[in-house]
Amino acid sequence: MRRVYLDHAATTPLDPRVFEAMLPLLREHFGNASSVHALGRKARFAVEESRERIAGALGAEPGEIIFTSGGTEADNAALRGLHRGERCGVVTSRAEHEAVLRVAERLAAEGVPVVTLTPEASGAVRPERVAEAITDETRLVSLMHANNEVGTLTDVRAVAEVCREKGVAFHTDAVQTAGLFRLSVDDLGVDALSFSAHKFYGPKGVGALYVRGGSDFRALIEGGAQERRRRAGTENVAAIVGMAEALALALAEADARLAHVADLRRRLYRLLREALGDRFVCNTPLEDEASAPHILNIAFPPREDRPVDGEMLLLNLDVEGICASSGSACTSGAVAPSHVLLALGRPPETAAAALRFSLGKDNTEADIDRTVETLAAIVHRMVGAP
Repeated sequence: MRRVYLDHAATTPLDPRVFEAMLPLLREHFGNASSVHALGRKARFAVEESRERIAGALGAEPGEIIFTSGGTEADNAALRGLHRGERCGVVTSRAEHEAVLRVAERLAAEGVPVVTLTPEASGAVRPERVAEAITDETRLVSLMHANNEVGTLTDVRAVAEVCREKGVAFHTDAVQTAGLFRLSVDDLGVDALSFSAHKFYGPKGVGALYVRGGSDFRALIEGGAQERRRRAGTENVAAIVGMAEALALALAEADARLAHVADLRRRLYRLLREALGDRFVCNTPLEDEASAPHILNIAFPPREDRPVDGEMLLLNLDVEGICASSGSACTSGAVAPSHVLLALGRPPETAAAALRFSLGKDNTEADIDRTVETLAAIVHRMVGAP
């Protein structure tokens, strides 16, 4: 049985071309990038060359790129590193990734003024709401570019303009959009941007944080002089090289990949409606430019006051060889309903019966057709025919 993988928002398979780029750094060029001998210098060159490639892809300067262990660390570093000072307040939203929300909660417990906005029913946070939330205490606004569960896009440029007018820094979590869209930090107007390699067919365990030059930034991890003392720890050289290669490939193929996943999502939604009618609600805004085109989140409201078991939906799909998720891979092991869907105003019973399908460059129309046929059979078996 061929497995259908529709969980690309959680992680993507490593591109074989990326693996080949990483191999020399795993085999013969294995030195520590902080060592002064030849092997160390070779590793250092690989790190700095990768930094230049990644910076160039984002329209940034190489010195503005800080390598991290992934998106979670990059988000933590942004909130911890940019919020300090006399103006230390933070503005964020209830639909953010846990890597932002949990840090915001910890900061609030430490006495930092934190404002957590409720998004619109679509998942968007309007720039006017951000403007209203900023006070004289605010130093940082953090809003994700595309929501990792429902795909809703934030108008980052408009929010950045508000932040610039108010004199506060703006961080965006671009984990779901870096490598999918061609992003320019200047066009977006952000002061900090997080991303992770394994979301665009690179290796796990490596990501980066862009911090605009001149920003007052304090290291989250200390204990070494790596990353210009902004992130201590021996560099994961092979993974950094892999991330640079994966990003270059993703951007070179961006137009084709975007069109492909957008076509597949349209097919998926259309066939689901044909097969299941009004059995489900769609949590992803499907209008052009309203959401990242690789994510479709649906949920099943209770039928005749009988809730649908979302976990059983996933397990039944898995038995049939179809990989999907109920939301963020960082929290999907929890029994509680999705905090994102609750923030969007979905009833708990509906939020607990959500499925996220996230599409990738190697998915096919046959994958979509099989998924819909299988899911329809499962739903009919679990809750009865229409």
